[in-house]
Amino acid sequence: MNRSSAPQRTALSVNVNKVALLRNTRHLGIPSVLRAAQICLEAGAQGITVHPRPDGRHIRADDVHELAQLLTAWAGREYNIEGNPSHNLMEFIRQVRPSQATFVPDSEDQFTSDHGWSFPQDAERLAPLVAECRQLGVRVSLFMDPVPAAMAAVRAVGADRVELYTEPYAAAWGTPQQGAELERYRAAAEAALAAGLGVNAGHDLNRDNLAAFVRTVPGLLEVSIGHALIADALELGYQATVQAYLACIASGTALRGGS
Repeated sequence: MNRSSAPQRTALSVNVNKVALLRNTRHLGIPSVLRAAQICLEAGAQGITVHPRPDGRHIRADDVHELAQLLTAWAGREYNIEGNPSHNLMEFIRQVRPSQATFVPDSEDQFTSDHGWSFPQDAERLAPLVAECRQLGVRVSLFMDPVPAAMAAVRAVGADRVELYTEPYAAAWGTPQQGAELERYRAAAEAALAAGLGVNAGHDLNRDNLAAFVRTVPGLLEVSIGHALIADALELGYQATVQAYLACIASGTALRGGS
């Protein structure tokens, strides 16, 4: 295979929210969110993700700014800030101007993100916020369920990418529904690509299910992984864990290229 025909490698963005959650149970400043991000970048992660919620239960405002400063020393690595643009997200975007803003439709007290945006219901309020981010030079990704019919509407509000919400796929892993779920994500990604969108993915991806997802879903530019990766890091360490996830991505990419 020559270089021009080689499949594009999916980027790994490490979500460090759970490091902050553990730190916040005491007043000692450990474990360090900044140090975790630094080690993950040194291990080869292509980006860092945070999802600062209004209640500050994990990532806090100072974390957002300190990580932004850290990323300035890592040319080509991405900073992705997630959240609901109707809450506290937009002020962070205006102040920090990350590589990417991922809009997520969660409520203020929501335990974790569990669904994507709905169209046409959400289009009117999203469009001006997407436009503001793009004027600031920030790429916009919308957190979406794998619904092919919605992808053209995402593009119509001005977004650059979608982040496919992958919990249903993860829940089906190892069951008879696994193949059908993968097909849903493949179809959604194809629809996104046809609409002119880039494709990201995230939520409950792990070392077991990641390679198959990368192999099957076309045009996958980035996966954002937090909970499983940080849980693995408690046993393996950050460096070994990041390298293991990168190996999963490499395996899926190689199988995609050979199919």
